[in-house]
Amino acid sequence: MSGLRSLPIDEILARGTIGLTDILHLRRVFYEDGITASEEADLLFALNDACTMRHHEWPEFLIEAITDYIVFQEAPRGYLTAANANWLINRVAKDGKVERKSELDLLVNVLDKARWAPVSLVKFALEQVKRAVVEGSGPLRDGKVLPAGSISEAEVDLIRRMLYAFAGDGAVAVTRAEADVLFEIDEAISNGAPNPAWTDLFVKAVANVMMAASGYAVPSREEALKQEASLECPEEETSMLTALLAMVQSNLASVQDAYLDQTAEERALARLEHQRIEIITHEEITQADASWLVSRLGRNGRLSPSEKALVAYMNRESPRIHPTLTEAVCRLGNAA
Repeated sequence: MSGLRSLPIDEILARGTIGLTDILHLRRVFYEDGITASEEADLLFALNDACTMRHHEWPEFLIEAITDYIVFQEAPRGYLTAANANWLINRVAKDGKVERKSELDLLVNVLDKARWAPVSLVKFALEQVKRAVVEGSGPLRDGKVLPAGSISEAEVDLIRRMLYAFAGDGAVAVTRAEADVLFEIDEAISNGAPNPAWTDLFVKAVANVMMAASGYAVPSREEALKQEASLECPEEETSMLTALLAMVQSNLASVQDAYLDQTAEERALARLEHQRIEIITHEEITQADASWLVSRLGRNGRLSPSEKALVAYMNRESPRIHPTLTEAVCRLGNAA
């Protein structure tokens, strides 16, 4: 995209608007050369920040151009390093907060297109959803009447998409960094009415952590976290919890057989694959272990509805799971 400077960039910046003609010129240059340097990508972000009026095709172009640059032009091609991820985060967020939906879409698209990315990038993306849930603010809540402490099905779907995107095509267990954010979201909504879509995703994600920590080979995230929430909501809270538990048990049963015993050789190969990813991305992947999982459950002194559903599942699976988790089931079951 060496021809970018041949365009009237300063003029566009001065007038503060990006029109369709500007985008057509940018697309022409982009398809000729692509973006080959961070300085050129910075120019696009400068346009994005300075222009308060942008044609509706601008976000699509920005997402396409920046994704192509950071995933397919920057080394190592097809992957993201920690440094590249930090560069992207610094361009789309101020004080750790993404303010535009298009920039959040850019993060998700980069995660989706990259074969591997640092876990810090998916954690950052998940934290933008957490912000919407905890604060009731941010681009996900613009123009919507949804109070803090609640989560919409669209936000649950976005979290699932982020988790899918980070794992790529591989069978990768949910990491501790990802699960930490999921627990924080669950704590934030624990005082509201249970959301079946959230509970379905949360329990499946933490069950994925649990089975990986117990030494099992995990299925692809598409299989492990597939959406199956369906619940007729009773009026009474006790009936709601009973129905929620029944839903979770039924949905988890459909993926239970996908968690397979691993041989010592298979566990060693899985560790080597993680090490390979860490070498490429220059960032450590911290896997969640059994003691960490036990410490997270009921951390604020009580179990949320989703945690109660998870503990019920742990109780049923106690012969198969890590001894540390088995020991915790009785205590957590009494708390439930």
